[in-house]
Amino acid sequence: MSDQTCAIDPTELEEWQSSIDDIIGRYGLHGAKQVIQQVVNHVKQQGQLTLETTSSHLNTYDQSYDTQIPDDLALSEQAEKFILWNAMAMVVRANQMHSELGGHLSTYASSSMLYRIAFDYFFKGDDQHTGDLVYFQGHASPGIYARSFLEGRLDEHNLSRFRQEALDEKGLSSYPHPWLMPTYWQFPTVSMGLGPIQAIYQAYWQRYLMGREFANNDRLVWAYCGDGEMDEPESTAALYLASREKLDNCIFVVNCNLQRLDGPVRGNGQIISELEAQFTAAGWRVIKVLWGCGWDKLWQLDTEGALQAALADLVDGEYQALYAQGPQALLDHLSAQSPSCQAICAQLSAHEVSQLLPGGHDPIKVYTAYKHATERTGKPTVILAHTIKGFQLGQKTHSRNIAHNKKKMASDDLSEYANYCKIPMTKAAIEDADFYHPGNDAPAVRFLQARRQALGGYLPKRQPSTTKLPVLPDAIWSGMRESTGDKQASTTMAFVRMLNMMLRCEPLKPFIVPIVADEARTFGMEGLFKKIGIYASAGQQYQPEDTQSIMRYEERANGQLLQEGLTEAGALSAWIAAATSYATSNQPMLPMYIFYSMFGFQRVGDLLWLAGDIRARGFLLGATAGRTTLGGEGLQHNDGQSLVMASLITNCISYDPCFHYELATIMAHGAKRMGVDCDDVFYYITLMNENYHHPEMPEGAEEGIIKGMYVLPNQDENPDIQLLGSGTILREVISAAEQLRAHGIRVRVYSVTSFTELAREANQHQRQAILTGEATASYLESQLLEDVPVLAATDYVRAYPDQIRQHVKSPYAVLGTDGFGRSDSRSNLRAFFGVNAESILLQSVVHLEQSGHAKTSELLSTLRGQVTDEQVNRDPTRV
Repeated sequence: MSDQTCAIDPTELEEWQSSIDDIIGRYGLHGAKQVIQQVVNHVKQQGQLTLETTSSHLNTYDQSYDTQIPDDLALSEQAEKFILWNAMAMVVRANQMHSELGGHLSTYASSSMLYRIAFDYFFKGDDQHTGDLVYFQGHASPGIYARSFLEGRLDEHNLSRFRQEALDEKGLSSYPHPWLMPTYWQFPTVSMGLGPIQAIYQAYWQRYLMGREFANNDRLVWAYCGDGEMDEPESTAALYLASREKLDNCIFVVNCNLQRLDGPVRGNGQIISELEAQFTAAGWRVIKVLWGCGWDKLWQLDTEGALQAALADLVDGEYQALYAQGPQALLDHLSAQSPSCQAICAQLSAHEVSQLLPGGHDPIKVYTAYKHATERTGKPTVILAHTIKGFQLGQKTHSRNIAHNKKKMASDDLSEYANYCKIPMTKAAIEDADFYHPGNDAPAVRFLQARRQALGGYLPKRQPSTTKLPVLPDAIWSGMRESTGDKQASTTMAFVRMLNMMLRCEPLKPFIVPIVADEARTFGMEGLFKKIGIYASAGQQYQPEDTQSIMRYEERANGQLLQEGLTEAGALSAWIAAATSYATSNQPMLPMYIFYSMFGFQRVGDLLWLAGDIRARGFLLGATAGRTTLGGEGLQHNDGQSLVMASLITNCISYDPCFHYELATIMAHGAKRMGVDCDDVFYYITLMNENYHHPEMPEGAEEGIIKGMYVLPNQDENPDIQLLGSGTILREVISAAEQLRAHGIRVRVYSVTSFTELAREANQHQRQAILTGEATASYLESQLLEDVPVLAATDYVRAYPDQIRQHVKSPYAVLGTDGFGRSDSRSNLRAFFGVNAESILLQSVVHLEQSGHAKTSELLSTLRGQVTDEQVNRDPTRV
């Protein structure tokens, strides 16, 4: 290990180190740790000495640790130069064709060595679902495509259609997107910060699979990210989980090119030192790769540490500016700091100066770091690799603030880069940024293919399992189709009942993964603690205070329930890992994550969008849903918009059931669609905590429940108005219908389980009619009567039921809960937002009057006479 030059005599220092070695030998590592901690405490108590949280400004592993990498390094380098050229050409050519396509040249240029060494010597192929799982830095995608091009996995047509995929199935997505390239990319990463948190929970999930004996291979999970990206809260949100769980199967590689989109990450500071302190404090092993082999001579000459001190004082903004001018400018700056530095720097030849590169561009230093990182130590590892953004892309880009947005190159820059990449093409071909492939028999190509074969297959590669989950017996749901009789229940409790019944179904039970974010007791799920156990990698090393309880808190190494604590982002990341296990681990699962609905789509909407992209399969249960259902919790908890947010994700199937039989039917259908039919969809189902009577399931209602609506029993023939209700507000609609009937108005009431599914299916019919001229009736149109007014009411904003407006061929009005929530009783909240039975009654009569119904004028006058000034002035949407 390298270290700062010590102020005391080296012999005395060696004696101190020998003393520590002796303590380790006599008392073990635990005893040595105690002694060192007591010494540190003693120093802290003196109040005169502050111990640094970062190590010296040198590589973690100095020259003495350098590993001799294989003899084929020259072929590896040649192949990488071809990859660099083609990665650049993809972006440049795309923007020559359409200037608005964008793209990024500089990220892969700065990180190419990090990928080259990993691909050629470390990444284990995943052909058998036992290899490494890699979260690639999104902006580096051109380099990953270019490598696949040389390997023969992509062709020139693919590359020429980079970022042009709407009308060409062979086009390449801008970034890693499994939705767009389902056999290639495994993990979406370009939404900043989501790659790191996903990677940690993927490593955690791999240990869960081992704990439950679904897997016996401890696979490595790599996450490549940028130093600027580490500012995102999600990037560091799970660092302590990784160390607490001893996830030494997790490796972060942070591309520290010191730049973000606009300029330096820490112009007035040092991002690498900052990250080292952060990861060290979180319990990670930190490996710094700061300096290439060209600096080794300088460290040997720097016996007094003067050069180290000068570099340690250099802020990132200044370092970037100096490297933009080249290594000589940096050396000149260091020489000016002291006579000692000047004397050291003067001993380098011009060639040696040119080799003074950051460690992230040195194959030996990167190889050494990877070698140590892949050795298990009981800790997760982060590699902080110092690089240059836009490396070798010409003086207009190399280390410049504009590097991130660079997507075009001038002729002279292309010629210079072709020379650097040693591309044997004509001047015209170079200026056109033509792609280059040396041929399948070229040594560099054979080298790439041989390395991937030796390491177990190509990456990235997505291989969804074709294994089907066991079919759930119909008898499981039969009890949920019956009336609750005199008993009242909430749909939340109905879900818990169903979950328990599913866990009694032995063929399916092992594959069910319940997930909570510290709310199991809130949702009445504490019985699962003992029944299936809470997953804890180390088991339970204490006696819980409720040991004697039949619902005691029980943690097990093979526990089935994932209890993730108060982190919705963490719980959802665990759900995503489970929901994609069919593709990453050849092990389909049926995860069910239940949460406060307000803290789902609103709090972690970016991760839910990612869940769609990654083709997740599983259930999301938004409990305590609806603006008026939760009651006293107030503005921050009252959800009135999650269903609208869910509607924006194409493969998210969302429902708002009112009755327990609706919920049972939806879950049975979802379990089959995802687990048996293997459709790449996930379900979002709202649940309420309001207790009420549930009737028996009407005969023949199943199709309507799934498609989105059905007529409730005992409705009037030839109705004057059609009322639509969903979720708990359906009960208010039913009550309003009875009042309308008391006034002689005929009503037909529909339970709408999903306005979103109705709108989607109707949109498909409309599109088909526009494109082909062949019009067919949608399910929505087949259910509603024409020329009969329709009114919809829900516990959500009006935009939710408004999705079907263009497909309703009758006057259509909606009621909803637009505006901020607040604390009060359910009845008062529904009156406030105008979704109670009385408000539905008034709106129905108004709607009938506006539609020309002759019988409502007197009734409308009576109802309006009951409206108070306070009601008129009480507008939930008014600022």
